[in-house]
Amino acid sequence: MSTRVIVLGAGMVGSVMAADLAGDPAFEVTLADVRPEALARAAAKFPGKIKTIAADLSSAAIVTSTIAPFDLVLGALSSRIGYHVLRTVIEAGKNYCDISFMAEDFLELDALAKAKGVTAVTDCGVAPGMSNILAAYGASQLDECERIEIYVGGLPRERRWPYEYKAAFSPADVIEEYTRPSRLVEHGAVVTKEALSEPVLLDFDGIGTLEAFNTDGLRSLIETVGKRYNVPFMKEQTMRYPGHIALMRAMRETGLFSKDEIVVNGVKVRPLDVTSTLMFPKWTYEPGEEDLTVMRITCAGRKSGKPTTLRWDLLDYYDRATASTSMSRTTGFPCTIVARMIASGKFKSPGVNAPEAIADHPSLVNDLLAQMAERNVRYTATGT
Repeated sequence: MSTRVIVLGAGMVGSVMAADLAGDPAFEVTLADVRPEALARAAAKFPGKIKTIAADLSSAAIVTSTIAPFDLVLGALSSRIGYHVLRTVIEAGKNYCDISFMAEDFLELDALAKAKGVTAVTDCGVAPGMSNILAAYGASQLDECERIEIYVGGLPRERRWPYEYKAAFSPADVIEEYTRPSRLVEHGAVVTKEALSEPVLLDFDGIGTLEAFNTDGLRSLIETVGKRYNVPFMKEQTMRYPGHIALMRAMRETGLFSKDEIVVNGVKVRPLDVTSTLMFPKWTYEPGEEDLTVMRITCAGRKSGKPTTLRWDLLDYYDRATASTSMSRTTGFPCTIVARMIASGKFKSPGVNAPEAIADHPSLVNDLLAQMAERNVRYTATGT
């Protein structure tokens, strides 16, 4: 009997998630979103394989009624409603795998999930997601882990003025990366630094030089891996083409990302709303426009008394065969693969699990990497 699964959110990532599951005869797939045009685009790629439901997923009551007939729920929603939907799915007693980059602490719902017998895995994308899993796995392979560094970027393959950037996921969530204070670990203590701070330049084969800056991407790793393995130094940085930091800092300092209302010619407006209206269309990928995803996870420490560094590198490009962006694939596939692990019982852990919980099972990590490679998303491992 097929597993009835519903994907909440028919954006670039959610549609890829639905398509990946629809190709598996073990699943009956339904896609839900408030936008009929987004549902139609996704369903047209796989005629007869993806059912659709038009639903306002910002309403807890509608989410509850929408997911009621399904065995498993996947989430690909904006950070704005991610936490509330997570709570609603847990209260409904449904297992859940989610990629929403929510600002709230999802671990606060752990007790509720345990009480409901629900296995939920959150932040299960590329970063956070794969970055967490490989950082945790790397730390577990060392006798002492002294430093974890994560660098990640989603970029247009072709640089175009003035931004030399486009958003491969919710543009509003991108702005959050530029405004939300960044938490890092230095000398064993959690420190908070300004987003877009401490820029560094990094060189990558096939791309060239990129600039990286602090973002709040460590998230649950601080409490899980950081404390479990006593890692004194941990940071996550986002990468863009050089020049992006200065432009975004200038816009932020001008107040263009502010959510506080101002009065312009007698009319109250939020600067962020004006900025979004003007800028987001320029940040939107045109049909067939190619992107890339680049990531590096480094775990450094000691093993058998010797200095050891473990590293995983990812360089992935737009998939022309399926007309799918790299970011949607590298983000969506970890979620669908882990969802399969939940559905099959390979991963059963009542509560709200950060993705690094997968690293407690090395066989699942290897299976995850193998299944990603089958989808032409390859992580190259090196260790010295």
